[in-house]
Amino acid sequence: MTDTAALAATPDQPPTPSFRDELLAAGLLIDTGENGLYGRSQVFEDVVERLNVAITHLGADQDPEVLRFPPAMRRTDFEDSEYLKSFPDLAGTIHSFCGNELGHQRLLRALDDAMNESDDDRSDAWMAQQTPTRVVLTPAACYPIYPVMARRGPLPAGGRTIDVLSYCFRHEPSLDPARMQMFRQREYVRLGNAQQVMAFRQMWIERGSLLVSLLQLPVEVDLANDPFFGRGGKIIADSQRAQALKFELLIPVANPGSKTACLSFNYHMDHFGGIWKIACEDGTVAHTGCVGFGMERITLALFRHHGLEVNAWPDDVRALLWGETEARVAQGIARMRTQADAAGDGV
Repeated sequence: MTDTAALAATPDQPPTPSFRDELLAAGLLIDTGENGLYGRSQVFEDVVERLNVAITHLGADQDPEVLRFPPAMRRTDFEDSEYLKSFPDLAGTIHSFCGNELGHQRLLRALDDAMNESDDDRSDAWMAQQTPTRVVLTPAACYPIYPVMARRGPLPAGGRTIDVLSYCFRHEPSLDPARMQMFRQREYVRLGNAQQVMAFRQMWIERGSLLVSLLQLPVEVDLANDPFFGRGGKIIADSQRAQALKFELLIPVANPGSKTACLSFNYHMDHFGGIWKIACEDGTVAHTGCVGFGMERITLALFRHHGLEVNAWPDDVRALLWGETEARVAQGIARMRTQADAAGDGV
């Protein structure tokens, strides 16, 4: 039983299981004892994999370069990214023991003392012997891309489109199963001039909405901002919203009364291009943008809206994920283009 369910319980009325409780009871998520850190079942992973296939078909005509990185990046690249200016509370660093024999003995004594205290909420005194390493946990799948692109030199005339997938880390433990500390982001990242990147973002707002509608999930795209830290963060967030730099596709997941961002559509302007000196073919600073698919969140939304038994999901949803994936995605894109042409908008 979760803490929230326990608080809602009364002596005469048993607690109502939360969505998290139901996922754990069904074995779709596996409790590790740490909020926001879960194992995944074979069924859960199968849905994630089928979603990945659908997303690949959704972006295949963009001819993206496929890159995959581990869920860690160089600390110097992370420092250069300015992530700590905006989200210091979410960052995760990696430490390791780099001491001598004496330091090792101090570590073991402190660890023995901690383990003798209790099974949980132990002292972390042994970590005084740990030293920061040269790598940190990746906060967003696109972050390792920019220094790599910078080292290649100026972008080609058409810019570049990158397909990337990675586990990411955010230090925000929660009982909301959609707010995990370790989760996967699938992204398409665009590097080019402002017009190329803005057109890319608009296209992906349409295609992301298409995928969610094919999954028979509610579609709501809204202006958004990132959770910038501190009092100064509100000013940055207001500026981000005023410039319409970020949109999110929202779906109810944890409960029907709240909505969770399952996809995000971002225009970074020349922020990353300026930091890493990424240039367009004409020598101007490159602009960047990305669409991010929250793989666990979309999967959780499917279980929330279609039930915990995948064999009972709507036939069209099952056909999209486990049957005619490529054909159904192509048909959806063709319908979208036809509707846009009929409206005189193009795509």
